[in-house]
Amino acid sequence: QVQLVESGGGLVQAGGSLRLSCAFSGGTFSTYTMAWFRQAPGKEREFVAAIRWSAEIRYYAESVKGRFTISRDNAENTVYLQMNSLKSEDTAVYYCAAAQIVIPTSKGYDYWGRGTQVIVSS
Repeated sequence: QVQLVESGGGLVQAGGSLRLSCAFSGGTFSTYTMAWFRQAPGKEREFVAAIRWSAEIRYYAESVKGRFTISRDNAENTVYLQMNSLKSEDTAVYYCAAAQIVIPTSKGYDYWGRGTQVIVSS
């Protein structure tokens, strides 16, 4: 059974940076497409970024392009989300997701983590 555990969330001032990590276990990490989603209070969960197994194909939501970078380390079974130039509207719970067959920007992932809170103060 695949398990995902996020870490790295916290409180940061607007304009600052955070790096989220997601540790993957219970499967062959290199065969999974990995993604980050987020959910702000009172809003639906939304796509943030995704990365294919090869790490050469990446997808980003328009709202984070140029500020966030998704990456993966197949040797360490970990996916990262580097978040720069953070804004108050980036405040949300961030979730890691994994699937072997999925439309990367959809919510159709098979496995989800429990989330890590990011709060950006203005």
